Amino acid sequence: MSKNIFITGGASGIGLQLAKHYLKSGHNVALFDLSFSESVLEELYPYQGASQNLVSLQADVCDMASLSGQVEAAVNTLGSPDLVINCAGILRAGRFTELPQSEFEQVVAINLFGTRNFICAVLPFMKKGAHVSMISSMAGVSGVYTYAAYCASKFGVMGLAKVLRQELKPRGIDVSVICPPEVSTPMVVKEHQTIDPICLEQKMVAGVLTVEEAVSKIAAGLATRKHVVVPGGRAKIIYLINRFAPDSIMFGIVDRIIAKGLARQSQTPQTDI
Repeated sequence: MSKNIFITGGASGIGLQLAKHYLKSGHNVALFDLSFSESVLEELYPYQGASQNLVSLQADVCDMASLSGQVEAAVNTLGSPDLVINCAGILRAGRFTELPQSEFEQVVAINLFGTRNFICAVLPFMKKGAHVSMISSMAGVSGVYTYAAYCASKFGVMGLAKVLRQELKPRGIDVSVICPPEVSTPMVVKEHQTIDPICLEQKMVAGVLTVEEAVSKIAAGLATRKHVVVPGGRAKIIYLINRFAPDSIMFGIVDRIIAKGLARQSQTPQTDI
């Protein structure tokens, strides 16, 4: 039986690949994003069967009124959502003392408040047996150098997911939170043009996945309704260390990476422009 899958951030990256996966699996899909190019929609058409519905709706997760209206429009077209996945998110990196307040607040607004807004918009339409899920990150489990805003937002998503699990379980609605490591999305590819080398080395400890690999593992975890879904073997090890081992273990690993990175930076000759 086809299910109705609602996905934010559906125009690129993990959200777009999830849309392909669920369309290929025979489900109806509603995508929400700021905009959809014709090329993105053409990319999805081959995955859509004759009896399936695919709708793409322009929505800003920070605009609660507009978002609620678009969610209602999707429900009117497809019916109540069986699975919702909040993938909408942005990244702004920089050392804490150098990151402007406006950028810090923008990251938290989209990644955390946007998650809250989407779930608030869909919950009135969700029935017993439905499933709420949201993208956090390994950066929502372990701090990452130059990621103050991003980590703050993703740690917040982790906390939100735990509370929602408690509150929605009596209604028969499951809650999952997804913690991927580095995934080769357009956002990450762009970030690598200016990424701090220390940050990159630290993130590589948990490994890197292609979008296809990440989505395959995410979908498998959601199918079993795990509360915490961690795609990738190395990422699972890092998650377990953070979850069960003393902080001193991860602190020791991270401190060595940062110390070596700072030492290299201090030895790099400066050139005049």
